[in-house]
Amino acid sequence: MSDFAAARGVLEAGVRDGAFAAAAVEAGRSTGPVWQAAFGRAGAAEDAPSTSGDTVFDLASLTKVIATTTLAMRAVDEQRLDLDAPLGGRLAYWRGEDRASVTVADLLAHASGLTAHLPFFRDHRGRQEFESAITALPLEYAPRTESIYSDLGFILLGFVLEDALAARLDAAFGEAVARHGWGELRFRPPRDWRDRTAPTEFDAWRGRLLRGEVHDENAWALGGVAGHAGLFGTAAAVGRFARTVAAGFQGEPTIAGAATFDRFMTRTPVPGSSRALGWDTMLPTSSCGRRMSGRAVGHTGFTGTSLWIDPAADAYVVLLTNRVYPTRTNEAILTIRPALHDAVMEEMA
Repeated sequence: MSDFAAARGVLEAGVRDGAFAAAAVEAGRSTGPVWQAAFGRAGAAEDAPSTSGDTVFDLASLTKVIATTTLAMRAVDEQRLDLDAPLGGRLAYWRGEDRASVTVADLLAHASGLTAHLPFFRDHRGRQEFESAITALPLEYAPRTESIYSDLGFILLGFVLEDALAARLDAAFGEAVARHGWGELRFRPPRDWRDRTAPTEFDAWRGRLLRGEVHDENAWALGGVAGHAGLFGTAAAVGRFARTVAAGFQGEPTIAGAATFDRFMTRTPVPGSSRALGWDTMLPTSSCGRRMSGRAVGHTGFTGTSLWIDPAADAYVVLLTNRVYPTRTNEAILTIRPALHDAVMEEMA
């Protein structure tokens, strides 16, 4: 087995240069992992515990693909959700001629017309307040004419899925985790995970260092369970999820039937967009670097996480970090992600 020396060097430099305090990585194929490693400490103090394979990270927007998109695929397969039906049939407050044609698929493709993000957490709590506030927003652009990455669209998608599946998002996802054996992936992590959870940011608004508590403020105002963020997990657990998706690319009936799987993993025709449904797809400028194929799908998370899967190479790469510790202004991860993926893919070629 290769020692992945170049990839290891990228992450060692990331710790040394302060891009993140803690990082865990797993690379593998549909048949299993080929490289697992951890770097740094889960905190800045000299006595902070060393990062390990058991370190839990706030996965941030990986929630969108691991939980929300996966549950949407299940709902479609079970005929509980029609991707192409008008969204107004699912959300009571979604009204107006400008948005009458918007569908669930448009939310998944970030092409609904909704803006990217607004700080609703300052004045709103819970589903009813968030839903009424988001659905009342003027659209930023005509649906399907472009794609603007939108947390707000995925918040609504979480509500749609709870109705379609007749279960809270965390309960429905917990069933999927148990069924597939993914392990330590969950919303609102238990207290006994806290000591091995990498801290994120000192949040002046909440007045505390966040550790085992969702970093995203809108997700926090929704009780830590939301369609856009809230999931916590280990690199090994995200790796098990990645292998399930990779097996789907190999034709196995894993998280969805073939027709559903193919539609979700195919880039949409939205002008100028690299988005599939939920997932992003490879561009030479993507966080996945330049060595993955055009069939690769992936996603990133604000806290410093990413997952990319390349079916042409039968390869995946999980990177979990806490790059927002102690502040979100640190953006050094932007150059580290592509460098890491290129080094890993060269080793796996």
